Amino acid sequence: MRFDEYRISPELKENLNAMGFVRPTDIQFKSIPHIQNGEDLLAIAQTGTGKTAAFAIPVIDKVQILKRKKIDGIKCVVMVPTRELALQITEVFHKLGRNTKIRTFCVYGGVEQDKQIAALENGIDILVSTPGRLFDLGSQGYIRLGNVQILILDEADRMLELGFYGDIEDLIKYLPKKRQTLFFSATIDQKIKKLAYSLVQGNAIRIQISPKDPVSKNVSHAVAFIEMDDKRFFLERLIRENPTYKMLVFVRTKVRAERVKSAMDRVQIESDTIHGDKEQKDREAVLSRFKKGDLKILIATDVSARGIDVPNVDFVINYDLPDKPENYVHRIGRTGRGTQKGQAVSFCAKEEKPLLAEIENYITKPVEVLKIDKSEYNETITFNDPAEQDWKTLMKEAGENPKSKKSKKK
Repeated sequence: MRFDEYRISPELKENLNAMGFVRPTDIQFKSIPHIQNGEDLLAIAQTGTGKTAAFAIPVIDKVQILKRKKIDGIKCVVMVPTRELALQITEVFHKLGRNTKIRTFCVYGGVEQDKQIAALENGIDILVSTPGRLFDLGSQGYIRLGNVQILILDEADRMLELGFYGDIEDLIKYLPKKRQTLFFSATIDQKIKKLAYSLVQGNAIRIQISPKDPVSKNVSHAVAFIEMDDKRFFLERLIRENPTYKMLVFVRTKVRAERVKSAMDRVQIESDTIHGDKEQKDREAVLSRFKKGDLKILIATDVSARGIDVPNVDFVINYDLPDKPENYVHRIGRTGRGTQKGQAVSFCAKEEKPLLAEIENYITKPVEVLKIDKSEYNETITFNDPAEQDWKTLMKEAGENPKSKKSKKK
């Protein structure tokens, strides 16, 4: 079925055509009719398969109808766990909503609220928000939810973790009892599913289950066994051997992100970081450079693993394996999006092997191992001229033991 055959507005069809959307993806094909029929939905699909458009397309069409009925105020709330995801979803709504007179606006913390308040007072139809700023502005009387017809929780697994569940319960109190509730995520477990069911009336949720292997078929992924102290050398080599590639490098902590950037600086490789300690304007600036291709290497924590639709990421590198196996799926889903192909490689140290086992159990299959013979391994460690670098400082920054490195070079 083609989008031009759907029962949606002419403006939406024109925008979809301009964006190159001809036929729906599986999750879009299965979700859109249920959303149009007003049914509650729990939709689970692999990352990069078009989940945002799966709810944005029918919601824009429904809001157009509500506006013709002269229903004022916010008609749809999209609640998301991170600022980056809020901005990304808002951008999709803007593109799909051109010439529809639908006003979509995004509110999130980390920035001054005055501009957000001004936009809210001018009137909006669709609100995309993170929990903190939503409740902050709501408590001040700037967000009124009495006419909300649709509630969407994107990345529902994170939204329904204990840290957000109380916020969602509080939000429900301010929403009309008669409403449509939609949950979208790439991953979910039985506990979270039970919580999701508790937020809707009866058994109205329609469940769309993703394939047994949650990793997109567009992504080829493998693991290389590399000791923690040696990872920077392999990262450098991978970058130098693929100088035109856009790479997203995932690390476990904010401190690690800055240390890896420091290591790359010392070998004259340009990179930048994105994590929770950065100001929002700085995070947006870095992401903008990466999206445009002005920046080729972006080092990130898991704050960026979900929902960031960066075009043409050639390679995802798990410099550190994630603590939670589902984050592996979200991370490598940053490449191979839509119909594009992508590559991902994970660096696994001895102490990370239990994490690898959890990942393989989660995705129900072993991750292909990249075999590195001893000579190639040693060649990579000595890939640079040691005389050109201050190794003691570099090792100190990475929290390593210089003596252990010296012993390896003997």
